[in-house]
Amino acid sequence: VQLVESGGGLVQPGGSLRLSCVASGFTFSDYTMRWFRQSPGKAEREVVAIITAAEGLTNYAAPVKGRFTISRDNAKNTVDLQMNNLKPEDTAVYYCNTRNRQGDDYWGQGTQVTVSA
Repeated sequence: VQLVESGGGLVQPGGSLRLSCVASGFTFSDYTMRWFRQSPGKAEREVVAIITAAEGLTNYAAPVKGRFTISRDNAKNTVDLQMNNLKPEDTAVYYCNTRNRQGDDYWGQGTQVTVSA
């Protein structure tokens, strides 16, 4: 399993970024995909958004609801996170994640998002 994120960077408050994760090594269309983030000074990663496999149902953490949109393209094995109206508290390393049927988590290398004036 390989997950490779891209699209992070420095953006001003109120700006937008689109993160992308390319997956390989498994049947992408069969698995729920998640975006997590780890904020500076926090030990734990928190889930930001989830999208289910075939149905593409989505769910969001309260702090990002209405601003972030998760989407997937099963033909391209990609899952994206569109982030609008970014706030300084969105600053974090963002990770793509999936979990196999045994409960093992797989992570990408992460992409840094910095929201600052």
